[in-house]
Amino acid sequence: MIAETVCSAVSAAGLGIAAVTAYRKRFLAAARIAAYSLVPVGLVMTGIVGWLADTAFSPTAWAGFVVLGGAWLLFMTTRAVERRGGGTRKERKAARAAQREAVAPAASAPSLGQAARPVARPAATPRATGSGDDFSDIEAILKKHGI
Repeated sequence: MIAETVCSAVSAAGLGIAAVTAYRKRFLAAARIAAYSLVPVGLVMTGIVGWLADTAFSPTAWAGFVVLGGAWLLFMTTRAVERRGGGTRKERKAARAAQREAVAPAASAPSLGQAARPVARPAATPRATGSGDDFSDIEAILKKHGI
């Protein structure tokens, strides 16, 4: 009985705030506030509030929540151990051996041939125009990147 009264009062207050917000020409916000304020009345009308009130004061329900929490904790712990461990000792040893065989011993050495060497470029000659100072920064950036 008290829960229904409180929910009705919260909804009435929310609808009042929505009306004030709509009066200030903020219709989208007013509609959103009205939607939120109608939720408690809807929960009362569907009977969920009564069920929650009965559940909150039931020791059996709290024991059920404790059991569910313990099951969830066990489940998450086993998943974490499974991800970290990677299976049995034989499986881990076989995985390490397969990983060593997959990487070639000389894979870290560069395998570039003659064509990959940089080609010598002729030095850039400064232009005779007076705009050499204008492009000096650009030329420095281009030389830095090898262009």
